[in-house]
Amino acid sequence: MTETTEPIARPAGHRKHLNPLEGSLLDKILLFALPLALSSLFQQLCNSIDVAVVGKFSSSEALAAVGANGPVIGLMVNLFIGISIGANVVIANYIGKKNVQGIRDAVSTVGVLSIVFGAVLLVAGMIIARPVLILLDTPENILDMAVLYLRIFFLGMPFMIFYNFGSAILRSIGDTRRPLYCLIASGIVNTVLNLVLVICFDMSVAGVAIATAISFATSATMVLFILMHETDPYRMHLMHSRIHWPELSRILRIGVPAGVQGVIFSVANLFIQAAINRFGSDAIAGSATALNFEIYSYFVVLAFGNAAITFIGQNYGARQMDRCRRIFRLSLGLSALALGIMGCLFVWQKTFFISFFTSDPAVAAFAGERMELLLMLQFITAAFEIPGAALRGLGRSALPTVLTVFGTCLLRLVWIYLVCPLYPSFGMLLIVYPVSWIVTGMLVWGAYLLVSRQLYSEA
Repeated sequence: MTETTEPIARPAGHRKHLNPLEGSLLDKILLFALPLALSSLFQQLCNSIDVAVVGKFSSSEALAAVGANGPVIGLMVNLFIGISIGANVVIANYIGKKNVQGIRDAVSTVGVLSIVFGAVLLVAGMIIARPVLILLDTPENILDMAVLYLRIFFLGMPFMIFYNFGSAILRSIGDTRRPLYCLIASGIVNTVLNLVLVICFDMSVAGVAIATAISFATSATMVLFILMHETDPYRMHLMHSRIHWPELSRILRIGVPAGVQGVIFSVANLFIQAAINRFGSDAIAGSATALNFEIYSYFVVLAFGNAAITFIGQNYGARQMDRCRRIFRLSLGLSALALGIMGCLFVWQKTFFISFFTSDPAVAAFAGERMELLLMLQFITAAFEIPGAALRGLGRSALPTVLTVFGTCLLRLVWIYLVCPLYPSFGMLLIVYPVSWIVTGMLVWGAYLLVSRQLYSEA
């Protein structure tokens, strides 16, 4: 494909100070990452509302049924969400090179991919729901509710996938503001429907699952409307979209390793969830409650990781290596600082935060133990998420995935099957998280230093 360098029209959502290729970086990274973090936090807040509503207005068993599905949903979704990172990198790199036709072809390809992947995920979720939950030793008293929730949830998966791919296009051009607006609207829909279906119609887990699926459809429809009214070459012509094989190859080469890394995390977490399940429904419900606050923190580091991917992707395409180095340092420092502050806040006020989800003392005890053990150390995740994001922005996506296989999946399996039987406690099981964070951080950060030094010296 011949690269064209004609002037690229300003995107409809473009703001001048978010041009990653020029000017100061600190304010631009913050202006990019904070709306993206708020978007992710708002998306997770919808899931938290599911947990809170069933915990407060249904039963502890319903709360456990929703919580037991977290790792399963993550396993099914993360591969495709990771591929959307490939779309982000490819389009950002084309923007840096001013390759107009490449942008058009990538946007067209992303539109088709999102539809195909959404359909695959819907069918797979329906088929595996019960077998996987049985395999994870989900307690019999919550199994049927958990299966019902998962199957209804996956009815909304095509919409969720399209929203994330569409948001990846907007992020690649520096726009994290409009995806946030879409999630605010869908979050309002989700909250209202949760309360109506659970409190007024007593639908329990089915009610929160239906509300979530409809909220996914809301955000996807809004993103589609935005992309269909964007300026060329970012506009999506969905009815005329088709796969462009060079762009597909580039997207998959970067996105599949990123998705595999997410799957690896989820596979490891499935084994941890199976181990948690053996402590009973109170432990499942308590763990699900605490997990909400871990995910809030984790989405912050992912937001700065996406900033690193987009900013480094554009600047590497424009061969501005000094800016790439500064982007990495700023993203790492800001994410670690934000995670440290959030962890201190959540642990300091853990009783207050847990009270939103449950009033059951046994459930609250498990939740408090998990929060104390993990949230104060959550800042360590920046040590592998930001270097891994930087490597993807540089087009080197497979390396952090390979290192993550060892640092998370293998290490956590060893811990579960060798260490935990010697010290069979809930706390000892959870310690595997910070141990794996430290090991993975050392590996991925070291890889980034070696690879970036080589690439920057060659430029």
